[in-house]
Amino acid sequence: MLIEDRQDGTAVSGRGFGLLLLGITLVFLGILVIVVTALALGGSGSVGGVILIGPIPIVFGAGPEAGWLIAVGVALTIISIVLFLILNRRAIRFS
Repeated sequence: MLIEDRQDGTAVSGRGFGLLLLGITLVFLGILVIVVTALALGGSGSVGGVILIGPIPIVFGAGPEAGWLIAVGVALTIISIVLFLILNRRAIRFS
């Protein structure tokens, strides 16, 4: 099923839009679970992550377990970039 955008006539897949909404919902549910768990267990915990602004990574972390959380974040970022490049090349080749 294709849904046509009324402004510029771009066809949008109903399945793709559903997956987008599912992903956004899962992110918010994950944040909610983390907040509720932190409040229930006394609020002590660790945090770590990677934010990419263009090609510049910003790595952050706090808490006793932040080192391995940062390492996992960096590994997931590298995997995401590699998958993006592979899938982008395939999409260009088949179009």
